[in-house]
Amino acid sequence: MERFLVSHDYGMGALWWWVRAPSAEDIVLACADVQVVTSEEAWRWARAQDTPLPEVDLDAPHPNPLSSFRATRDAQRDRPGFGALAGRERVHLRAEGEEGVVQLAELGPDGRRLRQVEIGPSGKGVRTGPADWLFNPPSDLYDPDLAPLEIPADTFESAWRAAR
Repeated sequence: MERFLVSHDYGMGALWWWVRAPSAEDIVLACADVQVVTSEEAWRWARAQDTPLPEVDLDAPHPNPLSSFRATRDAQRDRPGFGALAGRERVHLRAEGEEGVVQLAELGPDGRRLRQVEIGPSGKGVRTGPADWLFNPPSDLYDPDLAPLEIPADTFESAWRAAR
């Protein structure tokens, strides 16, 4: 068993743990909405905390800090589209918003937005990037609810070029 730094980033903050597991892949396959963090900067931060981060075994008996994330993943695992977007360099999604607004997003391999186009009811698009967002929590690319939202890269690129 190895020790991994794991985060659940919910946008305005994050929950952090040290998780003992056979591999990083085992963690993301067992727990929804978490990421294994590998940057040296994050590791230094985690080790420097006044109050040590909680430690948990991936297979610890329930309840434990990962129980709800495991329950969510267990409910997703057998659904069509589970994991369909994971492991890719880029993923492009289209989501219908309120009042006729459509959002097209380009996600990186960690599920974070890289670029976004918001198309209003008028059909005009506005493009944005990381410098425009206060928060950029990752999307769980194993989530089967995201698979039907996928669009071709050229559809996103056309909207990006047409947007201001």
